[in-house]
Amino acid sequence: FIVAARVVKDVDQSIGFASFAPRVLMNDADLAATGLLQEGSRISYRLMVAGDAVQVRALRAALQGKLTGNEKLEDVTDARPEIRTALERAEHFLGLAALTAAILAGAAMALAARRFVLRHLDGAAVMRCLGAQQGQVLRLFLYQFLGLGLLAVLAGGLLGYMTQAVLVERINALRVASLPQPGVLPAFKAAVSGMALLLGFAFLPLLQLRRVSPLRVIRRELGAPQASVWLGYGLAALVLAGLFLWQAGSLKLGLSVLGGLLAGLLVFGLLARALLQGLARYAGVSPARWRQVFNNLARHGRGVALQIVALSLGGMALLLLTLVRADLLASWQGKLPVDAPNRFMVSIQPDQRQAVLDFFARQKLPQPQLLPMVRGRLAAINDRVISGDSYPESRARALVEREFNLSYSDQLPAWNELVSGRWWRGANPPSNSSPFPRDDAPGAREELSVEEGVATTLGIHLGDKLTFDVAGSRFVGRVTSLRRVQWDSMKVNFFVIATPALLEDYPASYLSSFYLPPDKLLAGDALVRQFPNLLVIDTTAVIAEVRGIIEQISQTISVVFLFTLLGGGVVLYAAMLATQDERAREAAIMRTLGADSAYLRRLHRGEFIVIGALSGLFAAAGATLLGRLLAVHVLEIPYRPGILIWLVGVLCGVGLVVAAGWLNTRKLAKLPPMGILRGE
Repeated sequence: FIVAARVVKDVDQSIGFASFAPRVLMNDADLAATGLLQEGSRISYRLMVAGDAVQVRALRAALQGKLTGNEKLEDVTDARPEIRTALERAEHFLGLAALTAAILAGAAMALAARRFVLRHLDGAAVMRCLGAQQGQVLRLFLYQFLGLGLLAVLAGGLLGYMTQAVLVERINALRVASLPQPGVLPAFKAAVSGMALLLGFAFLPLLQLRRVSPLRVIRRELGAPQASVWLGYGLAALVLAGLFLWQAGSLKLGLSVLGGLLAGLLVFGLLARALLQGLARYAGVSPARWRQVFNNLARHGRGVALQIVALSLGGMALLLLTLVRADLLASWQGKLPVDAPNRFMVSIQPDQRQAVLDFFARQKLPQPQLLPMVRGRLAAINDRVISGDSYPESRARALVEREFNLSYSDQLPAWNELVSGRWWRGANPPSNSSPFPRDDAPGAREELSVEEGVATTLGIHLGDKLTFDVAGSRFVGRVTSLRRVQWDSMKVNFFVIATPALLEDYPASYLSSFYLPPDKLLAGDALVRQFPNLLVIDTTAVIAEVRGIIEQISQTISVVFLFTLLGGGVVLYAAMLATQDERAREAAIMRTLGADSAYLRRLHRGEFIVIGALSGLFAAAGATLLGRLLAVHVLEIPYRPGILIWLVGVLCGVGLVVAAGWLNTRKLAKLPPMGILRGE
């Protein structure tokens, strides 16, 4: 046979660990000539299927009940833990982008609905005077909202279709992939989400218009009918909760962001009202130029507080998708440093340990940590014999039907985290046959630590007694701790770790992971020549895959950020319009009493500075706390926020609000006061 080419990457390379071992691809017609197909040969077949999500789910459902004991279905969720973790985090980041868009849309709609009600009170009152029933008034304005919503959905769908084309051009991985055409389901989900947000935030204001009193025609002091605050907030929160859990793609992510949003609404609202009241009390001793500013803000406390809350939520969403997102991505990339292990070394025999360490010393490579490994099959849980038939899930059956890679150690690996239980104590000096200290403490000789994912899959809990079969010999250990493993660390990890005293007498081989620099590739070849029994697996492809996912998700979110930025602009514009009519009337009264244009500009600028500073401060606090929550409990990566987010939050809050406020109020000083007071 002639070697025609070198395969750098295969289509199913990231499915399992063994796929990174050396492999040969040949034409099926040449297989018989190799003599590999004979009695005793171990042969498996793999069928790869691609299609849209609906077709794949239908095929999976049809095949699931027809599988035999040796057959299984695999998808990306069955990939190497490093790849699976990266894909899950990528989905979380995209879900976060979708949720920030929902937050911005909700804030903008709440402000717009409030302004809509205030501007249509007179029209609704006139309709009531002319005999219109409450239901007729409600239907009239409801149809207007629905019509505008449908137009927005159509425009958004067209814009989304165009955006996908942009993403395909920007991201290399999407250019080479054969992407299906956008289907109806994404457009339907977007339409449902948009209309749900619209009705969730606009329905209560429409009810206020329905109940407006006809007396408002002759008594202009009558404002909008009071509605139940709890009903309005409850309806909006219910809509957001449903959308968050639907769009997030992860229950944990949806609940985390929803909890942060609801907490932000409550805390921001209470703090805004309290601070505005405090400023009013401080106005008496404040400088003269700020006295009127503080009094004005306190006088319109409810409306200003709504502005601050909306701007805070919008700013929090923007900070979350910019600075916090950048910090989280950097932390994610930091978990996979440049010198992350890119080689696995397996099947080191006990008498080869020192020779392998000496080889690394001669090659001037960092000393690898050689970890013992004992192969054993899980035979029983709490004396109950188990087999593949004991579990309906394919992953659980696969775990039970194969041998576990067991290890023993006195120390918890640095890249493992104890999530429950305790680690064993009472270390004695190490024995001659173990690289780890022994643990001969009473009651600690039969302890096991299990990886939390495997424990969940197999139904293993703290205190359970596990029986393992090692080459016909059985041992029993009790689970005293559960661990969370950093699979994307590219270091050696084990599902089960035992105390040294429990496993060190069993035959073991050793394995390790290490980083082989590009200029030391010949050393890797020399290692295999000197120790031909070793299996050295190149995991560079896994690392490249993980880094590629990080890069792709970063590029994708950068494009999504442009739309989020536009959403933030809409929130800012709506917030400034929310009090424009009130400011116009106040400006007209002040000009009638002798105030000049310069005084009005100073007054408005002072109000916008306070609103912007408070909004930016709240936004930075909310983004920091929510980012911390997501990093620890959802993404499981470190997050250390710096002072930059606070500076950007406050400075951008002040700058943007002052600029937007100036654009909205610059003409007030030029409008005729009499026309404003008459409502013309």
